[in-house]
Amino acid sequence: PVYAPNSEGRSWADTEGKMEDGWEADGEMVRSAYSLHPEDDDFSQPGTLVREVFDDAQRARLVEQVAGSLLGGVRSPVLERAFDYWKSIDPDVGRRIEEKVRAGAAPEPVPGMGES
Repeated sequence: PVYAPNSEGRSWADTEGKMEDGWEADGEMVRSAYSLHPEDDDFSQPGTLVREVFDDAQRARLVEQVAGSLLGGVRSPVLERAFDYWKSIDPDVGRRIEEKVRAGAAPEPVPGMGES
C-alpha cells in the first residue's frame, strides 16, 4: 500500500521501511487528533456529482472504471470497504460496481474511455 496506516498493518507506506523521525518546517509542527464536526461529510458532494451532474453514459463509464480497478487485484477486507464507500456516494452506482466485481466481469469498452 502507498498510504499509512494501511491494511497490511504497517505504519509506513513504502517498501523501504520506517524512516527516521524528522521534518523540516518553517514553524512549529503540532500533532493532534482531528475533531469531527457535524457538518463534516465525505459523501454529499461526490453523490451530487454522480446523480445530478453525470449523465447515464458518464455513470456507466464510472462503474466500468472503478470495477476494472478493483478487479486489478484488490482483495478483502479492502474490497468490501470500497463497495461500502461507493454505496455511500450513490447506492445504485455502488451496487452496480459490486455486482460487476463479484461477477468477475472484465470491464466492457465504453465509448469515450481510452479509445484511440
